[in-house]
Amino acid sequence: MTAKNVLGSELMPCSYDPLTGFYRDGCCKTDAHDLGSHVICARLTQAFLDFSVASGNDLVTPRPEYRFPGLKAGDRWCLCALRWKEALEAGVAPPVVLECTHLRALDYVTLDQLRAHELARSQRQP
Repeated sequence: MTAKNVLGSELMPCSYDPLTGFYRDGCCKTDAHDLGSHVICARLTQAFLDFSVASGNDLVTPRPEYRFPGLKAGDRWCLCALRWKEALEAGVAPPVVLECTHLRALDYVTLDQLRAHELARSQRQP
């Protein structure tokens, strides 16, 4: 069965460099093993990365033992839906790529919230 995005079509890859996704397959796929629901494909901003570090989730420092490269502004990454929602409420939600955001994101945020932070088409190249 093909995974669906928030638009109801086939889920597209988020990023291969850095390699993202709960399963490190480039996609924001999810299942029962993904307790954090890494389903929102976002292009990271420095404001979001700073917010995340301050909130106790360091996405900047590499952690090779978890196949985690450390991230920088401009990288695309499958974010935990609740972390993106926290960032939204704090005013620092990074832009998202709807075609690459898993349908399960709608369990946490609305399509209107995601659309309000949609990455411009001209900036979508991973």
